[in-house]
Amino acid sequence: MFPSCLPAPRLPDAARIPALRWGIVGPGWIADHFASALRQHTGQQLVAVSSRSQQKAQTFADKWSVPHACGGIDELLARDDIDAVYIATPHNHHFPDGLRVLQAGKHVLIEKPLALNAHQGAALQQAAQRAQRLCMEAMWCDFAPKYDVIRQLLADGALGEIHSLIADHGEFFTPDHRIFNADLAGGPMLDLGSYLVAFSILVGGAPERIIAQGEPAPGGVNGQTSMLFRHARGMQSVLHTTLFSNTPGAAVIAGRDATLFIDGQFYAPGNFRLVSSDKRQTLRWDEPTSRYQQLCHEINHFAWCVGQSQFDSPIRSLETSLMTLRAMDEVRRQIGVQFNEER
Repeated sequence: MFPSCLPAPRLPDAARIPALRWGIVGPGWIADHFASALRQHTGQQLVAVSSRSQQKAQTFADKWSVPHACGGIDELLARDDIDAVYIATPHNHHFPDGLRVLQAGKHVLIEKPLALNAHQGAALQQAAQRAQRLCMEAMWCDFAPKYDVIRQLLADGALGEIHSLIADHGEFFTPDHRIFNADLAGGPMLDLGSYLVAFSILVGGAPERIIAQGEPAPGGVNGQTSMLFRHARGMQSVLHTTLFSNTPGAAVIAGRDATLFIDGQFYAPGNFRLVSSDKRQTLRWDEPTSRYQQLCHEINHFAWCVGQSQFDSPIRSLETSLMTLRAMDEVRRQIGVQFNEER
């Protein structure tokens, strides 16, 4: 039955979110957005930042009034006033940096992707279990109100039996961008493609079969990939990502009873429409495209998990992150992409 209204997003009780003392490793552009969201929209404390360049760490610390600028991750991890660490280093540093944080006995939030591949991701999962610390992938869209409403619609069966998911994510990048750098695990899969694969798994579960086709880009990386996933009960996901051009970035989830049309970029704050199959009824979700200010939701959820002594997120578990990595591993196998650290 078509719902009479959209469900309300479920957010953690503010009274049950402890104020953690945070360190940031890697003061790049995403860390800048992270610090802004933390400062403006949470009750968390930003205590230290580290970089291989002391000057970069100090510049970041001055901008965000961070008390301590550390010349490297070891100096930050040696501090006893750090509860949690946000890893915002390049993709091929996520695994070794995350592992060091867990071995230091601190909770860790690792920017997506969790690791380069499922083997590394499983090692992080095992390390988190040994340390009894929270390890979570910062797939920020999963924690946003929009995604929670979509999850509830799916759980309630508002779309009926789902047969098709169609989504794309393409952006234009200049040749000097790090996404074209093979030494930094470049290419679209760990960046743009991870949103697509994670979204398809959220809707249909882990794919049972994958067909992928890729096109190379200068610099020895993949530049464009198309994917066809077959999920349980015959659902199919048609996914496309490219570094060469801007594309609409929209997504469609088509069910027997209703279709969900998500404006681009589908993973970011923005609008969607739920339309009944007879097109007589429509429900709309409208919100400002506040973009990275909504990083506050992953920060608050992480702190809530720590406060509840939960060492795995009920929204984005490590097993869910591993499903995403396994699917991306198979896509890369089919298109012939291997990262330097895997050779």
